Amino acid sequence: MAAQRGIVIAGGAFAGLALALALRQGLGPSLPIIVADPALATRPSRDQRSTAIVAACRRLFEVLDVWPLVEAQAQPILDMIVTDSNLEDATRPTFLTFGGNVEPGRPFAHMVENRMLIDQLVIRAEAEGIDLRPTAVTTFASRPDGVSVTLGDGSVIEAGLLVAADGARSKLRERAGIATHGWDYDQSGIVVTVSHERDHEGRAEEHFLPAGPFAILPLTGRRSSLVWTEKRGEAARIVALPEEEFQAELDQRFGLHLGEVRLLDRPRAFPLGYFVARSFVAERLVLIGDAAHVIHPIAGQGLNMGLKDVAALAETIVDAARLGMDFGQADVLERYQQWRRFDTMAMGVATNALNLLFSNKSTVLRNVRDIGLGLVDRLPPLKNAFIRQAAGLSGEIPRLLKGEAL
Repeated sequence: MAAQRGIVIAGGAFAGLALALALRQGLGPSLPIIVADPALATRPSRDQRSTAIVAACRRLFEVLDVWPLVEAQAQPILDMIVTDSNLEDATRPTFLTFGGNVEPGRPFAHMVENRMLIDQLVIRAEAEGIDLRPTAVTTFASRPDGVSVTLGDGSVIEAGLLVAADGARSKLRERAGIATHGWDYDQSGIVVTVSHERDHEGRAEEHFLPAGPFAILPLTGRRSSLVWTEKRGEAARIVALPEEEFQAELDQRFGLHLGEVRLLDRPRAFPLGYFVARSFVAERLVLIGDAAHVIHPIAGQGLNMGLKDVAALAETIVDAARLGMDFGQADVLERYQQWRRFDTMAMGVATNALNLLFSNKSTVLRNVRDIGLGLVDRLPPLKNAFIRQAAGLSGEIPRLLKGEAL
């Protein structure tokens, strides 16, 4: 491998840390890898949210030796039911069910608490000698042979590549002059963790209500993570309610099937939208995760899309380096962009269509979609195709998502 300058990753959440570990594994200990993020100063993580990790992304974490550290706290999704009803309906008939396994003993997803996974990624990164800097990338200057990266503490790093993993409001994407296209949904996702009297038995539920989906996602113990979509103004009203009144709104949507439900943390509302960067690459700069794309959470694929970026970019960089190529040059980065752009656009179109189809009060559309759901439920090959797509096991899959080391 030709001697090359190191790689700076701006962003120390899932995508940034996973990419750092994948690159360390594929490129060896001699290449400097720096992860810069002010959030790295907060240990342990305070992120109270939870995430569905699909089967393909579980394989990535297995290869990176992270999954064994969180598996005991990960809740497999053993099956899933989908309903379509109005808020006032006395019953919510099930229109679609999914078995949870894509292979024997391999659920299509696990629910993992964000703080646990982030903390273990940090521990693994430290063990692998990755340079973690609790400060931001403030500016950079790209040139044909490298990039000068300035950090918030005043230090300057000469690197071969800068990776923007700094989220949906990416400052690096903005500084590079990369525009985005998309739109605002005028919806917010209310996120909260609850406990309940009865065991969920690993079942996830997605109730399509006129304002948007109400998802009940199982966690370990008698707990669930809720992702509850409302119009933005209504969401703001609901999260501002006193606890007793919020509980009444929650009970109306959750139902009685798991017994009494109690709040375990403070509900928060996050604005929802869709956008894709017009380019995932610039000179000596590449975007991954939310810096490159944000989609509606209706299919639970947002984080997993970012981890697919990680797997594709790591493979692209490692393959180029092994051929003696400069991994930061334009044609190498373009390979990553071509690999990820179609899948990203396709998922964005699909989630937008689902949101338009289900987040409305049209009786006609409700009848059409319920017929469609019923047909899918009666066609096992089509259901299996949906499960494999949801599990990240369709299309051109990077090696890490197949469970293969780089």
